[in-house]
Amino acid sequence: MKPLVLLDTPALYYRAFYSVPDSIVNADGHPVNAVRGVLDTVAQMVRRFDTDRVVATMDADWRPGFRTAIMPEYKAARVKDEEAGTEIPPELAVQLPIMNRILTAAGIPIAEVAGTEADDVIATMAAQSTTPVIIVSPDRDLLALLDSSTDVSVLRPRKGGEWEALTQADLPNAYGVPDGTRYRELAALRGDPSDGLPGAPGIGEKTAATLLGNFGSLESIIHAAKAGVKTGGLSPKRAATIIEVEETLHKTLEVMRCLTDVDHGIDLDSVPNGLDRAAVEDAADGQNIRRSVDNLTSALESVSGADAGAASYGAASQAAAQTDTIAHPRRSTESAESAPRSAGTASWVQSRLVGFDLETTGVEPATARIVTAAFVDSPAQVRTWLADPGIEIPESARAVHGITTEFARANGADAAQVVSELCAVFTALREEGVVVVGHNVVYDLSVMAAEVARHRPDIDFASIIPTIVDTFVVDKQIDPYRRGKRTLIETAKNYRIELLDAHDAAADALAALDISRALAEKSTEISALSNDEIMAAQADWKRSQAAGLQAWLRKKGNPEAVVDGSWPMS
Repeated sequence: MKPLVLLDTPALYYRAFYSVPDSIVNADGHPVNAVRGVLDTVAQMVRRFDTDRVVATMDADWRPGFRTAIMPEYKAARVKDEEAGTEIPPELAVQLPIMNRILTAAGIPIAEVAGTEADDVIATMAAQSTTPVIIVSPDRDLLALLDSSTDVSVLRPRKGGEWEALTQADLPNAYGVPDGTRYRELAALRGDPSDGLPGAPGIGEKTAATLLGNFGSLESIIHAAKAGVKTGGLSPKRAATIIEVEETLHKTLEVMRCLTDVDHGIDLDSVPNGLDRAAVEDAADGQNIRRSVDNLTSALESVSGADAGAASYGAASQAAAQTDTIAHPRRSTESAESAPRSAGTASWVQSRLVGFDLETTGVEPATARIVTAAFVDSPAQVRTWLADPGIEIPESARAVHGITTEFARANGADAAQVVSELCAVFTALREEGVVVVGHNVVYDLSVMAAEVARHRPDIDFASIIPTIVDTFVVDKQIDPYRRGKRTLIETAKNYRIELLDAHDAAADALAALDISRALAEKSTEISALSNDEIMAAQADWKRSQAAGLQAWLRKKGNPEAVVDGSWPMS
């Protein structure tokens, strides 16, 4: 049987809430950063361990009475609302029901037991499991569950999107203790101010490890201190301190000890419960978490042997399993021929229209790297990619699309894979006679050309570009004297197109698609053009628009101004 992954869900959603940007909100205006972060972490674990046996444990009571009875100060400093006794910020609280609904629909059981914390549920399940257990948590306290009697490991997030896997065998090198029991004693000596656990003043982690290594256990350290031993790192000052806080240390050990007999009501052998894609879609509706939902469902389906669903995320193997209307059989792009576009009399509007957008690491096409990409037929027919760009994502770019370097490294596919897959889609769309729509698409296609040259120099990208409609160019041709900016956000507003999740590649691609239809309705002359005619016309319009802007800039005092009129690529 596959391993069992136990999520310390509260620790994970707090980590996501404070580390994932909150710039993207749902239809109600609430941030969804914690939801996105948790779903992406779950998907990563499913793929990493090739298992859909995942349980999301929860805090039914984050300050259980049996623990505060021992130490009233336990987690007291975290209380945000004295009356409600909660530590959860309201911006996070509204996200938890969304997360729970999606996890449940995805077949991931949610385990919480009245009067206990997630740690207690985890400890109980770890003790009961007949298969290897992986505990996913940033909380070091769970290292206390590592011992020789169970096949348990703890996976902790590290910088740069990496994860640190620890078993009992790793504890001596990592913390200087032999097992989880001694680790709990080390933690008691060290203390944890965030949990209200004072420890022994003046004794840090290294000193605690030295004392435990020399004396074997906390009880032996206390005994030696009382006996006046002055060797093994036990100076008179430290001995006096340990004697003084002996009672507190014993209380701390009790507070830190996890219950192993809670009635969680889940048959571990029956996990998972089964993915209900329709229920997932319903739970995700209006939440602007499409990328993360697609990531999770495709991961679960890939390990369960089911066919991948309507959207792809990340690795090449996932993209190959697409069944949506944008997914096509792979075609060789190594020697892609320049297949002719349809030159009939049919209007471009009568073609299949597909929106396209990239989010990148910068604004200069020659140096920018792809972070996300999307091809969109409709809100229900979306194909997305997340790439590890291979370079740091600058803060200026992160502030726009919300994706950090760490997140891309942890969850993204290799850049060369993504570029190859995008080229395959462009080739397929061209052969089908599809019209690809984007806003200021000269930027996106120029980035693509640079990325192809960087990762797939064997591909002639210009030869595989389908018919293109650039809503930026067409809008300016139709309404040349309209004041104000012509960014995608402002253009969408002008045509009353909803763009709730700006700077998400899929949302931007969909908005461009809707704008193209609005432009066709506004100008019957432009909407009547064939595919070849709209391509030729846009090239002329772009040159004229660039020349006009260049003349205006020079008139305004910049005689050296040059505006590139190239289209559809610079």
